Amino acid sequence: MHPLAEKFPGVFLHESVSVDLPCEIGAGTRIWHFGHVLANARIGKNCSLGQNVMVASGVAIGDGCKIQNNVSLYTGVTLQDFVFCGPSIVFTNVLHPRAEISRKDEYAATLVKRGATLGANATIVCGRIIGEYAFIGAGAVVNRDVRPYALMVGTPAKRIGWACRCGETLPRGRGDVTCPRCANVYRLLADDLDVVHENQ
Repeated sequence: MHPLAEKFPGVFLHESVSVDLPCEIGAGTRIWHFGHVLANARIGKNCSLGQNVMVASGVAIGDGCKIQNNVSLYTGVTLQDFVFCGPSIVFTNVLHPRAEISRKDEYAATLVKRGATLGANATIVCGRIIGEYAFIGAGAVVNRDVRPYALMVGTPAKRIGWACRCGETLPRGRGDVTCPRCANVYRLLADDLDVVHENQ
């Protein structure tokens, strides 16, 4: 049993996890091997943090998030509810880092909104907002804001389509389209998407 288990009822902490107090960890959350939660971090309920995940001071993670192995969430990062972070995602918090110059007063906030998916090995340049249910492909480099439901790939990341709330790629075209997986309905415009009906 982890020595701090009694301080976090309903939370699973692997015995190798380091937890710096004070911090918040919601019930139902599981933190696996070699994780590190720094003081003043906040983790919501029913999250899963894989092996070697670091949550820095000031980071806020919403409910139901899944963070795969080898992800570091640096100061300035906020994940809203139900964000998925694939393995080895890179977050940054300074735009012009130099080892010999301290730039802690230049941390830029990064906001990942509800339900977004960040694919394995993606890089999220700090100071950006990733919209609700956006889907960032594996290895993409995000260096600008991402619209809700946008499907982004490449270096730098470009929108190549739209993703349903369930994660399925929506059919191309214009007008009303129906998700082939869950039957949610969206209206595709020239460079935008409107939600017509979502079952979830």
